[in-house]
This record gives sequence, structure tokens and C-alpha cells, in this order.
Amino acid sequence: MDARIEAVRVAGTESGPVPVVLLAPADETDGDLLPIFIGFDEARSIVHGLDARDIGRPLTHDLALDLVEELGGRIDRVVVSAVEDGTYIADLHVETPRGHAAVDARPSDSLALAARTNAPIEVEPDVFDAGRTDPAEFDEFQDIREVVEL
Repeated sequence: MDARIEAVRVAGTESGPVPVVLLAPADETDGDLLPIFIGFDEARSIVHGLDARDIGRPLTHDLALDLVEELGGRIDRVVVSAVEDGTYIADLHVETPRGHAAVDARPSDSLALAARTNAPIEVEPDVFDAGRTDPAEFDEFQDIREVVEL
């Protein structure tokens, strides 16, 4: 199913704050969300991509994108393809001069690249169904922009 990044928020947990990226079905505005808990660096990077923020020097995801493009490739799409023992698995699909390549990647890294390129995001339906959560669960979570300096 086609998806989009709905928000990047921060959850307060027993062990401290934890960023979470919320994915929503692309064609729904009021449906369930898929939460994927990520690190602060990746959360910042996703928001930089969403906001098209240039901080001067390239971050790791900017560098990765520059390498792909300098070698003649482009990010085709991101697919959140599985969940194993509570860990989400993603594939980064890249078109290269040699053809199509699917690269195993963390969802957070893949989403940071998708945010920079507007590449489509897909979530396997069974993965979404396994993790779907009512949006009300995230009402008290703060937007990452309110919690950390970007």
C-alpha cells in the first residue's frame, strides 16, 4: 500500500524520550498510523528532508543521496517490507545505470532518503496491519521540532 510520513514525534518512555516516525496510508487522512521508533539522528534527518532544510554541510543521508546521484542512480521507492521480532525491515529501491537494485536498509535511513527525494513510500499490507495504531495514541507525543534543535 502507498504510504506517507504523517509526522515525526517524540514519545516519553520509562527510559527517556524516543522519536517515532508515523506512517499513514497515502489515500487516508483519518485512519490508523504505523509507528516506527527510531533514533534522534535519524529523526532529525527525516525532518531536514521533509522541511527541505539545508544546513550547509551534508549529513550522512545527504552524502548517501549525493553518492547515488553522482553514480547515475536515483532513489525509486522505499518499501517497509517486514517486521521481525518487533524490528521493521525496509528495502531501498534504486534505479542505476546497470538496472534496478533493492538494498536492505533500516526504515529510518530509507525514509530520510525518501523525504529528500519525494520518492514513494510503500508498506506491505500485512506489515501495516500488524502495527496499525489509532492516531489518538500519539496525541500527547510532541513534534520533534519542539523537542530538539534542528
